[in-house]
Amino acid sequence: MKSRELIDLDSNIARARIVLSLVTWLSIYVDPTTPAPFSIDARTLTTLAAHLAYATATYLAVRRRVAADRLPAISATLDILFAVAVAFCTEGPTSPSFVFFAFAIVAVGCRRGFRATLTVTFLSMSLYLLLIELFAPNARDLYVMRPAYLGITGYLIGFLGQQRVNFEERIRQLETRAERHSIARFLHDGYVQGLAGINLRLESSRELLARKQAEEALLELTELQAGVAREFDEARGYIRSLLELESGEQSRATSAALKTQFRVHADFIASALVVEHVLQIMLEGIRNTRRHGNARTASIDAVIRDQVVRITIDDDGVGFQELTQPPWSIASRVAEIGGRFRIVEDQRLGAHLEIEMPTT
Repeated sequence: MKSRELIDLDSNIARARIVLSLVTWLSIYVDPTTPAPFSIDARTLTTLAAHLAYATATYLAVRRRVAADRLPAISATLDILFAVAVAFCTEGPTSPSFVFFAFAIVAVGCRRGFRATLTVTFLSMSLYLLLIELFAPNARDLYVMRPAYLGITGYLIGFLGQQRVNFEERIRQLETRAERHSIARFLHDGYVQGLAGINLRLESSRELLARKQAEEALLELTELQAGVAREFDEARGYIRSLLELESGEQSRATSAALKTQFRVHADFIASALVVEHVLQIMLEGIRNTRRHGNARTASIDAVIRDQVVRITIDDDGVGFQELTQPPWSIASRVAEIGGRFRIVEDQRLGAHLEIEMPTT
């Protein structure tokens, strides 16, 4: 478990220990089988008061994280000792000592593994049998089955606790694998493709410089620098999202973006290279709409018209009001394949893109 989860668990165990102390106090006070109902003898009263003080101190220590590494072992030992003390003071047909032993086992079972639970169970059984032998030898037949029942209870708690630990570990492994696959897919389909586009534009700039077309090369490098800056911002935002550092407002925006409804239609014939570019452009259009569009609905179409593949991307979001340049990843793919790209300006809300690409 993570540190925060362990602190919460220890806090709940400590809180349950206080409840156990108070309920036991009340149960002994109202027990009609005691020699003097509605009263508690001095020895039992002292033991229960000490247990309540111990339970309260443990709760405060957990909350303040005092001796956090040693506290679970110390509290497990004290739980068993108080169970022995309660058994010594109250042993009889209605003694609550069995509950104290069971609590010590449950507390260890919740936090530790199967072996630790069995160790506490065996120790509790041994101490219980020793108490019977020392202080109630004539009533051995009356109480001897209580340690046996305690052993059965401890085994079941330890076994079920270990199954819970195994189940949680399996869930963590599956979640980790799913997260790794998601990150790998995101990097492959996003930033790896972006790096491929950067490489192509650098090659184009190198060729322009080789042909001594310095102004064209400078323009290409300027656009490339702006594109890289945008990709850098996207990468930084993605890393912050992995670390869960985004603000509540950003989280709500992301949650709203995930609810965008897309209508996608594609029906065209083209070479493998063009098909790959078209599909990546459509995918990038979906990503841009989700990340930046804040749209409720969006549509993407890719069809053959006048011997070219015509792609249209429309949504009802915020549009390109503050965008001085077209989406770099889409624009670079269109330029690489020799296509045409434009942002359609009209009176409707949202973004409206038109892209034409050759079929070969």
